[in-house]
Amino acid sequence: MNTKLDPWSSSDITDYSKLFEEFGISPFENVLPEIPSPHKYMRRKVIFGHRDYEQIAEAMRTGAPFSVMDGFMPSGRVHLGHKMVMDQIVWHQEMGASAFVGIADREAFSVRGFSWQKCREIGVEEYILSLIALGFKPEGLIYFQSGCGSVKDLAFELGAKVNFSELSAIYGFSGETSLSHMLSVATQAADILQPQLEEFSGPKPVVVPVGPDQDPHLRLTRGLAGKMNMFKVEEREDVKTGRKYLSVRGKTAQKEALQELKKRIPGKVKLYEEHIDVLEYPDLAGLEKIVREVAVELGGYAFIPPASTYHRFMSGLQGGKMSSSIPESQIALTDDPKEGAKKVKRAKTGGCVTLEEQKKLGGKPEECSVFELMLFHLLDDDRELLEIRQECVSGTRMCGSCKQLAAEKMHEFLKDHQEKRELAREQLDEYRIIYKN
Repeated sequence: MNTKLDPWSSSDITDYSKLFEEFGISPFENVLPEIPSPHKYMRRKVIFGHRDYEQIAEAMRTGAPFSVMDGFMPSGRVHLGHKMVMDQIVWHQEMGASAFVGIADREAFSVRGFSWQKCREIGVEEYILSLIALGFKPEGLIYFQSGCGSVKDLAFELGAKVNFSELSAIYGFSGETSLSHMLSVATQAADILQPQLEEFSGPKPVVVPVGPDQDPHLRLTRGLAGKMNMFKVEEREDVKTGRKYLSVRGKTAQKEALQELKKRIPGKVKLYEEHIDVLEYPDLAGLEKIVREVAVELGGYAFIPPASTYHRFMSGLQGGKMSSSIPESQIALTDDPKEGAKKVKRAKTGGCVTLEEQKKLGGKPEECSVFELMLFHLLDDDRELLEIRQECVSGTRMCGSCKQLAAEKMHEFLKDHQEKRELAREQLDEYRIIYKN
């Protein structure tokens, strides 16, 4: 791999197209026509890639059960980058998903060295209040990893299916990596798979909206999902005849489980010691549904590999990468509205050095952090955004007018959001929140 994806540092990705080839991420534009009322991040290509989002789109169209899951490490102030994820969680919840949000205090404890009390304070005061203020509904589940028994139990089981060599290959872990850090990775995999546990209505498609730096967690979890399952459905080919058929294999399954499965599958079926060959059942999705039902009934796992979406990183307000260690490079959702507006006015634009050059050559909105703020957060009207872009490129719109508009919008957003945060504080008891024991 030429591109290094590190979930615990600020990744610098300049060419997102490389991720398609290097990591097997699919272009999102291919699945966009299948999505009813797509989110503005989807329409505007802020979300550029996905894994298996077709199953999520189908669930939205048909009304089938599905979930959205994501998490936040309570390590600092909540900012516009976090808002991007929260917006997607809220939108999927509005589209019918059962929503799960984990506060990754185990990760903050092991990676950042934060105390449990500090994790709780940051988790509530920064992330949970803003999540609710952005529209998260009480039907969803919010939990701290350290207080969620089902996540901790599942993480322990997942740990038996992965070794240090695999973690080293995916994350670059070395002999200096602490055991707690490695355990936090298993916990994140458990976070992602938890919505499919029987206590949450069993197997279903789950989507995790992330930046590309979080893809290592998805790759690990997708592999673990298969390793944990009681059965595996494969398409095989008869060597003699070349005829294709389906086979259900279950090395960890009891003989009784295979026998029960044989009873449920219609058509011509052959039972062997560790597998079943399905010779006349062309419907793969239908077979997988039967296999999942039997596995769950018999106390096994039948995880569907999690889907994911990948969104572009926001650039820093002064250019380069956005960094929490550089306050001027980002806007926190708890910034004073006046200060947030000032940061916008001081931000780097894609305009020319002089007004004369700007009118003659036009600006470069793709290199402008102010236009990016409007693209990602401040303008909901696609037509208005397109008009601003065209005026910028043609040289009929100057940077000052864009900064003024974006600053006003930012002041308005922060003021409104912070008022909603105070309302959310009063509503916390109405939400399902699992804290540390």
